Amino acid sequence: MSSIQTPIRKNDNVVVVTGKDRGKRGRVLRLVPSKNRLIVEGVNFMKRHTKPNPGQNVKGGVVESEAPLHASNVQLVCPECSAPTRIGRRLLGDGRKVRICRKCDGVVDR
Repeated sequence: MSSIQTPIRKNDNVVVVTGKDRGKRGRVLRLVPSKNRLIVEGVNFMKRHTKPNPGQNVKGGVVESEAPLHASNVQLVCPECSAPTRIGRRLLGDGRKVRICRKCDGVVDR
């Protein structure tokens, strides 16, 4: 199975468009390109019951952490117009290829 390249990158601000966390905004912590998924800060929490392991200094109990979301369930938030938007690409005069906002035509990449 080949990985699909998504226009969303690490540290981008995104908004969840569908699911139980619809409307929440967060920063992308990690990408899983092989499954086209990403982990967003403060979104899609799961609970996991862990056994104590004194050797690795792990306390037992219920641990909450973020679970991966599918990339199609989030939209990038434009830093200029702060609206959820689709992503376009443009070649600048100096030869750089940058991501652009489809709503305000602003450059998303810094």
